[in-house]
Amino acid sequence: MKKLLLLAISIITIQTACAQAPANDAAYIKANYTKHEYQIPMRDGKKLFTSVYIPNDQSKAYPFMMDRTCYSVAPYGDGYKAALGPSGHFTHDGYIFVYQDVRGRWMSEGIYEEMTPELEVHKTNKDVDEGTDTYDTIDWLLKNIANNNGKVGVWGISYPGFYTTTALLSRHPALVAASPQAPIADLWRDDGWHNGAFFLVANFGFYPGFTNRQDDKPTQRPGKQFDPKTNDGYDFFMKMGPMKNTNDKYYKDTIRLWSEMINHPDYDQHWKDRNVLTHLHDIKTATLVTGGWYDAEDLYGAINTYKTLVAKNPQTPVYFAMGPWVHGGWSRGPGDHLGDVDFGGAQGPHYREDIEFNFFSHYLKGTPLNIAPVNTFETGDNKWKTSATWPPKNTVDKQLYFLPGGKLSFDAPSTAKDSYDEYVSDPNNPVPFIADRSKTMDMQREYMTADQRFLADRKDVISYQTDVLTDDVTLAGNIWANLKVSTTGTDADFVVKVLDVYPDTASNNKFTGPGVKMGGYEQMVRSEPIRGKYRNSFEHPEPFVPGKVTPVNFELQDILHTFKKGHKIMVQVQSTWFPLIDRNPQTFVNIMKANEADFKVATERIYTSKEHSSFLKVRMVE
Repeated sequence: MKKLLLLAISIITIQTACAQAPANDAAYIKANYTKHEYQIPMRDGKKLFTSVYIPNDQSKAYPFMMDRTCYSVAPYGDGYKAALGPSGHFTHDGYIFVYQDVRGRWMSEGIYEEMTPELEVHKTNKDVDEGTDTYDTIDWLLKNIANNNGKVGVWGISYPGFYTTTALLSRHPALVAASPQAPIADLWRDDGWHNGAFFLVANFGFYPGFTNRQDDKPTQRPGKQFDPKTNDGYDFFMKMGPMKNTNDKYYKDTIRLWSEMINHPDYDQHWKDRNVLTHLHDIKTATLVTGGWYDAEDLYGAINTYKTLVAKNPQTPVYFAMGPWVHGGWSRGPGDHLGDVDFGGAQGPHYREDIEFNFFSHYLKGTPLNIAPVNTFETGDNKWKTSATWPPKNTVDKQLYFLPGGKLSFDAPSTAKDSYDEYVSDPNNPVPFIADRSKTMDMQREYMTADQRFLADRKDVISYQTDVLTDDVTLAGNIWANLKVSTTGTDADFVVKVLDVYPDTASNNKFTGPGVKMGGYEQMVRSEPIRGKYRNSFEHPEPFVPGKVTPVNFELQDILHTFKKGHKIMVQVQSTWFPLIDRNPQTFVNIMKANEADFKVATERIYTSKEHSSFLKVRMVE
């Protein structure tokens, strides 16, 4: 959801795609649709601004396709969107398109709540949430828009993906199809705090532009973007100092949503109330959950929305599509590469036509359905795979052990002698998350596959790698890091990265950047941090005992990747990743309130012995 300038990106690229919409689509929409604007009343009396595009051909009935958004339904007034629906296939096939500003945003009434807490029980008309707002909207549309066929589909990407998930909670009988795409599911885990480590660069620049109002008065006024006067986020955030200076120096406690974020670093009730996954029961609506393997914002939301829906609603049709895309990358464009990494051709059109359009057309118009329950793109081998479940059933659990001497092996350590690798972690000299620091004021999406050779000279990054693979190795499903560590401090972050190391003979491709050689390329496949004090509980942090060997276990999330014969698998471990995540002072304090004096150098050890083994738990395809 969140990255610098995301407001503009979300409106233009993800939601309306005006800049990329074919000119003939814009002309077609003006010629074949009529736009209407309504203030639709909710059960508590608030009115939500809604744009409705109705086909001029009124000789037949049409289903609704609805997108509820916090990013504006613009243009308002006489202007028309240049693209309608998830793709041009929908525009030309004929639907009634509905766009709605959610409660408290833009031209809708009410006070905005970030990821509105959903209620299990609605006793009175004052008990409202996104589910009730969706229900009331659908009811109004069915009664007031002529020539509808009584069926509604909902879709949305990122934050609108969350609103699509909450549409399921309306449980309106006319809602027959929904597609939450890269949906936020648990804001603390999705966009805010990855296992307790705060995603700094993704969040800091987001809230000023997002905050165009903090009252209940509708407006078309955009928010004001924060201007750091530099693109070097590494330098900017180092000079900013501790996290408390985000308010002390810059925001001055004027942005409510930012203050709510940093005032709740633990997974407390504030965040639990905003975890929509707990409410996904008794769902009857057919659902297509979509995401990208390289989604830097809401990978967790897509994967766990699907898994939760399947687990809690076994009789409901739930489909899953995951491709080689960044956040929202499936909605427009070819989706054929990320950075230097070639995906073997355009993968976006296949999703848009064969999966997404097929899904909605079947459930809203009764056309034949020809998609598998699970459609996943296998990176590394660059092939689409279908299956009945995710993860696929033909996997076995394996352990990839860290061994002395920087080795990585499926064979466990055999020596009884205790062994470890250690490094000095200095929060005042953090490891950068990408090579070009001049681009670190933004969360560069390419970091998800970026070559890690730029860290070769860092002494605070430890690498373990296998021998050259003699056969393909395909991993499918989530990865768990099981570390045995010690620290001289009382808190520490641990970042684990899984890399695909190309052979020296690998050839460049048409997307290889200037000065880059794919021979020996260290492509990141999956990476996640954990803030060590949350190793046992996200709700109740606890300090490390200095020098004590301590287990730190956490999830790196799912992949479907083939490490090809002739490649190597590498794992890197480090304790800073800046400014992608904020700096840990390495002392047990509330980091959002820490002072400069709290930041200490610490020595971190990763144990590699039989008694204290560190490893990754992976799912290998047989």
